[in-house]
Amino acid sequence: MDMSEPEATQDLWAPWEDDPSDLYENAPCGYLTTLPDGTIVRVNETFLSWTGLKRSDLVGRRRFRDLLSTGGQLYHETHYAPLLAMQDDVHEIAFDIVRANGERLPALVNSVMHRDDAGRPRVIRTTVLNATERRGYERELLAARRLAEESERRVRVLQRIVADLAAAPTEAEAAAAVVRAPEPAFGATSSSVWLMDADRAQLVSVTSTDPAAAGHDDVSLKARHAVADVARRGTVHISGSVSEAERDYPDLAATMRRNGRDTAVLIPLSAVGTEEKDGPEVLGVLAFDFAEERALSETELRMAEMLGQQAGQALDRARLYDDLRRSEERATFLVSVTRAMEETHRLRPRSRRLVDRLVPEVADWAAVDLRVGPDGMRTEAGSTSPDAGWLTETIDAVAVGGEPRFLDTGPESGACPDCAVLPLTARGRVIGTLSLRMTPARHTASAEAGFLLDLADRAGLALENARLYEQERVIAQTLQRSLLAGEPPHDSRFAVETHYQPAGYDLEIGGDWFDVFLINTDKLAVVVGDVVGRGIDAATTMGQLRSAVRALATAEAGPARLLERLDDFTDRVESARMTTLAYAEVDLGTGEMTYACAGHLPPLLHEPTAPPRFLFDGRSAPLGSRAGRRPRAERRVRLVGGSRLLLYTDGLVERRDRPLDASLQVLAREYARRRDAPLPGLPAKLADTMVGRGHTDDVCLLCLALGAEERLERAIGADPAQIALLRKDLRGWLAGHQVAEESAQAILLAMSEAVANSIDHGYRDDPFGQVEVVARISAEAIEVRVTDHGVWRTPDDSEPEGRGLDLIRRMMDRVTIDRSNGTTVTLRKDRREAR
Repeated sequence: MDMSEPEATQDLWAPWEDDPSDLYENAPCGYLTTLPDGTIVRVNETFLSWTGLKRSDLVGRRRFRDLLSTGGQLYHETHYAPLLAMQDDVHEIAFDIVRANGERLPALVNSVMHRDDAGRPRVIRTTVLNATERRGYERELLAARRLAEESERRVRVLQRIVADLAAAPTEAEAAAAVVRAPEPAFGATSSSVWLMDADRAQLVSVTSTDPAAAGHDDVSLKARHAVADVARRGTVHISGSVSEAERDYPDLAATMRRNGRDTAVLIPLSAVGTEEKDGPEVLGVLAFDFAEERALSETELRMAEMLGQQAGQALDRARLYDDLRRSEERATFLVSVTRAMEETHRLRPRSRRLVDRLVPEVADWAAVDLRVGPDGMRTEAGSTSPDAGWLTETIDAVAVGGEPRFLDTGPESGACPDCAVLPLTARGRVIGTLSLRMTPARHTASAEAGFLLDLADRAGLALENARLYEQERVIAQTLQRSLLAGEPPHDSRFAVETHYQPAGYDLEIGGDWFDVFLINTDKLAVVVGDVVGRGIDAATTMGQLRSAVRALATAEAGPARLLERLDDFTDRVESARMTTLAYAEVDLGTGEMTYACAGHLPPLLHEPTAPPRFLFDGRSAPLGSRAGRRPRAERRVRLVGGSRLLLYTDGLVERRDRPLDASLQVLAREYARRRDAPLPGLPAKLADTMVGRGHTDDVCLLCLALGAEERLERAIGADPAQIALLRKDLRGWLAGHQVAEESAQAILLAMSEAVANSIDHGYRDDPFGQVEVVARISAEAIEVRVTDHGVWRTPDDSEPEGRGLDLIRRMMDRVTIDRSNGTTVTLRKDRREAR
C-alpha cells in the first residue's frame, strides 16, 4: 500500500510544469507587494488589467491606500492598517479601488505582513479579488430582500386595513379606515375619501387627512370633475405630474398646485355586483397624492386596486348596516313622535310637540301650517327658516294639490334638495302642510322621502284627531255649561262664588252641578249634586234634577221633605237614581241654616272665630236608593255674620293614592289658610291647589258667604270702564255692613275719583297697568286704600296730585298719599258718621 501511493500521486501531475512567473502575472487575482508604509514595489498583470493602471505609475510611486476611494482611504486608516499591524493579517476587507478612468472596482482584499528575524515589519503581500459580480449579486439580493420586506409590510398594512374595514359597522367608520390606508401603504402625503350620496346624485367629500382641505370648502370642489370621472369609469387614474394632470383634468391640476403636490392617484371604491346590479358598483373614490413625482409599481397598482375592492365591499356592507339601523331609528322616532303627540289632546300643543321633536333630530327648521279656522294656524321651530315668500307659494300649492315637493332652500342652492313640503292628510282630505329642512348630518329630503311621507301621514291623522277632539270638547262644554245654573242672585246679605272645572282628558260631559236661588225674599237655597255616569244621559238628568229642585223647594217643605220628593222623582226618572246631593236653606233674617246630604260629601263651614268644620249630620242615602228606604234627615245650624259655607263634589278630594280622610284634612287646612282671602276666585284657587292639572273627574264648588266680608279686595285694569263694576261691589259691601246711605255715597264718590286719578296719571302711558282697591271696616272707621304702581307727574306739573283731590278731601275725614312704592291713596271715613 505504501509503495503504491507515490505512483498514484504521480499520475495526477500534468506532463508539463507551469512557469512560476506566468502564474504570478496572470493569476486569477491581483497581487501587490508593498513596503510597510504601503509603497507599491511589485504588482501583477491581473491587477493592472483590472484597474487600467500602468506598472510604471505604481511601483515606487504610489501607496496602496492612494488607489482607494475616499471612504476606503478613511477605512484603511482607521481599521485596515491598525488591524494589520496588530495581527499581521487581514482577510476579505471590502474596498472600492479607483480605476484609471475614475470608475470604481469593487474588491475583496487579503493582506499578510512579513517580519524579519528581529520582528520588524519587512513587507506586505496583498491579494485583490474582483467583487464586481458579487457586489451585483449582493445588490440584487438586497433589492429582492427590500422588495420582499416592502411587500410584506404592504401586506401587513393591507391586512390591518382589511381588519379595520371588517370591524367598521358604519359608513363613516369605514371611510375613516380607508382614508388612513395610503400613508402607511404607499407613503402618501395626504388622502381623502369621496362617497356617493344615497340618491347617487353626487359625490360628497366625507373625510380627509389634509388639514388644509378640511378648512376650505373650495379645495374639495376643485378635483370634483376628476373624481366623478373615475367613479363613472371605475378605473384607477394616476397623474404622475402637474403637467399630466393639466392635460387630463385642469381642476385636479389646480388642486395639486395649491397643495404643493406632484403626483395624484384616484382609486374607485367598488363593490362586487349582484343579481340586481350588473357589474361592480362604484360607491366612492379614494384620492391620495405625493409631495414628489412618484410612479406606482405593478405590485403597488395591484395593491391599490385590491384596496379599492376591499373598501368598496366594506362600504357596501356598512351601508346595508346603516340602512338597517336608520330604518330602526326611523321606526323608533315615528313611535316616539306619535306618543309625544298623543300626550296632549289639544291641537296647538300637539303641533308644537311635532315640530319640537323634528328640530333638531331630523331637521334644523320645521313648520306646521294647518288649514283650520278662518285664518288657519302656524307652528314653527328652528334657528332660521327658508325665505317665507319663496316657500309660501309652494306651501299653498301642496295644500291645494296634495302632492309633496322636494326642493332647495333657495334659488341659488345646489341641485341637492334638502327641503320638503309635505301634505298633512286625514280622512281623504288635506288639512295642512309640514315643511322642513333636513339637517346636514342626514340624507337629502328626497332620499328620506319614504320616511317623511310616513311621518306626515301619522302627523296628519294625529292633528285631525286633536282638531276633532277640540271641536267635540267645545260642544260638550257648551252643552254642560248651558245646563248649569246661571248668574246667582245679588243680595247685600250674602255673596256666592262658584267654580266648575271639567275633567282634563275627557270629552264626555259629566253630571256635576250646582245651583243658587231665592225661595222667597228671606230664604236662600244652595245645592251641589253629582249624577252617576257621564255623557248626554248624565247631563240631561242633571238638568232635570236642577229643575226639579227649584220646583220642589218651598219655604215650608225644608231639605228633608225636598229629598223625599226627589226620591219619588227618581222612581219616574231611572237615570237620576243614586245621585248624591248636598242641599241647604238659609234664613237670611235669622242666619239659621237647615241642611241635608243625600250620600254626598259633608259641607265645610268656616265661622269667623273658629276653625273650619265638616257638617257630618243630616245624612242619608243617595237619591232613589231602595236599600233601607226611610224618612230623610236634616239638621239645623245657626250661622253668624262672616261665615263661609263650602259645598263641593267628590272630584275635589277623591284620589287613588290618598285616603279620603287625608284629602278632607288637606281641604280644611287650605280653606282655613284662605280665611281672609277675597271671596272672588276663592273656589278656583282651592281647585288649583287640590286638583292641579290632568285631573280625571269633574270638579264643582260653591262657596256661600253670609253677611258682608270684613275686608273687600279688588283689582281692575287701567280702564275707566271697569270703575262701574268696582262701584257695584263696594256698594254691596257697604250695604252688607249697614253703612248709612249718605256715608256710602261719599265713600263711593271718593273711591271713584281716586281710581280715576290712578288710571289717568299713574298709567297714562301703560294701558296694561292694574289698580288695587282694599276696603276695611272696624268699630271706629271705614278705610279704603287705592294703589297703583305707575309713574305720576312731578309736583311741578299743572296737576301734581290728580284732579278731584279737593273733592276727595271734602268727602273723607282723612286722606293720605304715599308715593314710596308707586302711589297709594288712603281714604278714611269715621264710623260714627257711617252709622
